[in-house]
Amino acid sequence: MKSMDPAESSQGNVSNALRQARRAIDGALSRDRGRLHGLWSRWSGKPADERARDAFAKALAASVAQREARTAALPAAPVAADLPIAAKADEIVELIRAHQVVVIAGETGSGKTTQLPKLCLAAGRGAAGMIGCTQPRRIAARAVARRVAEELQTQLGGAVGYQVRFTENVGEQTAVKFMTDGILLAEIQSDRWLSQYDTILIDEAHERSLNIDFLLGYLKQLLLKRKDLKVIVTSATIDTERFAAHFDGAPVVNVEGRSYPVSVRYRPLEGEGDEDGDRTINDGIVSACDEITREDPRGDVLIFLPGEREIRDAHLSLERRKYRETEVLPLYARLSVRDQIACSTPARSAASCSPRTSRKPR
Repeated sequence: MKSMDPAESSQGNVSNALRQARRAIDGALSRDRGRLHGLWSRWSGKPADERARDAFAKALAASVAQREARTAALPAAPVAADLPIAAKADEIVELIRAHQVVVIAGETGSGKTTQLPKLCLAAGRGAAGMIGCTQPRRIAARAVARRVAEELQTQLGGAVGYQVRFTENVGEQTAVKFMTDGILLAEIQSDRWLSQYDTILIDEAHERSLNIDFLLGYLKQLLLKRKDLKVIVTSATIDTERFAAHFDGAPVVNVEGRSYPVSVRYRPLEGEGDEDGDRTINDGIVSACDEITREDPRGDVLIFLPGEREIRDAHLSLERRKYRETEVLPLYARLSVRDQIACSTPARSAASCSPRTSRKPR
């Protein structure tokens, strides 16, 4: 039997060490993997260079330790049992673990927006990188981030953060980051691998804006290069089969919604003023609110209007009515964060026993 040459044995040991080191990169933070691959390539080019080997080993150990610290700091993520999505929670978690892409068809009221980030945490995501959740609007990104932070019993900016234009509330230990789809698009310019994230959740994909369509196309290409990345797409319509086909037959989960009875009262503007056609939209809004207040002053009223100017006009008109125990709150994108938060903050009880109502023109 021919004995192995010591030089060949040494070369074989180095090759094994290089292979094991490359596999170990999978246990590092996603944001560090590009740098680690570069250090590994430098070492691979000069296997006998101890400085190159030590530089790689030091960087790898630091990244793995940071990932372990993130994993230990991840919050518990119980799903709200009273929401319809709770019935599919286990199935969704298993699909996230088994597939790169999952499509969720969730009707209004299903709880998908607030509970899916927690299901991602339950599936082990958020340790290698952040779970990035996109929303079409800034108001929604902030509001949902606050809600999820409350449910996880953590400070906003800690395990749960958000970023919108001009405002960023994200920390080093943030596991779930809410943002507008425009923010994620902007990040692609400086980080084409989206290396800060180990999971991307595209919410409200049925809106099919230019931003959303671009993201869906880009993510399909990125998934071929980043096998560690997971993508969850949610839609409130029956177009989920098209989304699934776009991602090469991704599994689809249908979640029932939860709705409440709504009474519709038609109030035409024409012919109800002193002269036909004299009544304005604000006149109609005030008349409807007067009628609702006379019948039952309890509860909230939402008034949907096309733009900021119309919202301001309606706000002034309703303020002049001086409804008892009623606060009139405008809500639009250019409002300050403090004023936007006021719209979703429960009001303190009034001095009397009468419930306080909130008229929110938006």
